[in-house]
Amino acid sequence: MYDVIVIGGGPAGLMASIAAAKEKQKVLLIDKGEKLGRKLAISGGGRCNVTNRMATDELIKHIPGNGRFMHSPFSVFNNEDIIRFFEQLGIQLKEEDRGRMFPVSDKATTVVDTLLKKLKDLRVQMWTNTPVKDVLYENGKVLGVKLENGKVIDSKAVIIAVGGKSVPHTGSTGDGYPWARKAGHTITELFPTEVPITSNEPFIKQKLLQGISLRDVGLSVLNPKGKVLIRHEGDMIFTHFGISGPIALRCSQYVVKALKKFSVDKIEMSIDVFPKKSAEDVFQELKSMAKQGEKKSVKNCLKGYITERLLNFYLEKSAIDANDTFANISNEAIRHLSILIKGFTFTVNGTLSIEKAFVTGGGVSVKEIHPKTMESKLMNGLFFCGEVLDIHGYTGGYNITVAFSTGYTAGKGAAEWNYSQNF
Repeated sequence: MYDVIVIGGGPAGLMASIAAAKEKQKVLLIDKGEKLGRKLAISGGGRCNVTNRMATDELIKHIPGNGRFMHSPFSVFNNEDIIRFFEQLGIQLKEEDRGRMFPVSDKATTVVDTLLKKLKDLRVQMWTNTPVKDVLYENGKVLGVKLENGKVIDSKAVIIAVGGKSVPHTGSTGDGYPWARKAGHTITELFPTEVPITSNEPFIKQKLLQGISLRDVGLSVLNPKGKVLIRHEGDMIFTHFGISGPIALRCSQYVVKALKKFSVDKIEMSIDVFPKKSAEDVFQELKSMAKQGEKKSVKNCLKGYITERLLNFYLEKSAIDANDTFANISNEAIRHLSILIKGFTFTVNGTLSIEKAFVTGGGVSVKEIHPKTMESKLMNGLFFCGEVLDIHGYTGGYNITVAFSTGYTAGKGAAEWNYSQNF
């Protein structure tokens, strides 16, 4: 008999186990994989972006999937608490661009190993290679879990922290949804988010721009009437199937939603190479360069203005011969080039699969969860945390912050639930 059983050894499950054990609970952490912390070990490109040092309101803006729900878990354990928690365990952190916090060692294994040591110090029982078959309920409350081998483990509190359906090789294969449904929970529609975007445009199929990286550009998703649905600024890359990179990942969920909302098989996106300049600024700059180098070839005159391969692509689209001199180029053609530089539109038809996504959109409905404790409103003693919930953020330390915060809140909530049962 355990006070608390935690299913899933990702960031949320590890933190839930620590929080419950700190409250003097006898905790069992179960994971079906060989190692705990597998998703943590590959996060942040193997460097582990443990959180993001932003004001709470800003942080919530970067969690487009039900971020407002996080006000309560953050009141229990927020990003500053996460930083303090790791520093007290002896992990020095450093702040990088846009508030991202990394271990000074630049190694995710530092974080994983330190968390596992803390679990051992707190005498948490850890079972790996142990798949859970079912979570057991009776008369509106949790009884425990049943393992694949048929063994039943009793507990008054069970925390489901098994992740979503993204990055399945880390163990996230959607195991938690049937257990949640059995308890009466609604699972909102699952979709890939923070995922590369696909396109059938000829220039993509012909790999004309494949491998071109663009820095500090604007990327927008447009509705069928050409209105901007969302715009992000930052870095992106053209691939053999479409586009990827930070801002493409951020736009991906809006592509998925727009295709569904407007019942279309493709949607337009737009790239702005100079988001800080107006179209008129760009036109005047081009005219000025044309005037100064009117005897030079267009490509030599514009060298370094934008990436060469992209420039050649835009010149072709503007019907400008790269080898011609500017003296022979009309104002109209220059205007057309400036419009392309400020807003090249192309169609996209979706994203890579949910398994290829960094994050799962959708999950256990947060309307059915008590935000201060992460306990189910439908089943006593049942708790949820992390990506199994219908909460998702952008990449950049936001999802891991949600995992650590909801995990800690669930572990503490499970301990409080047990104390209330003993009186």
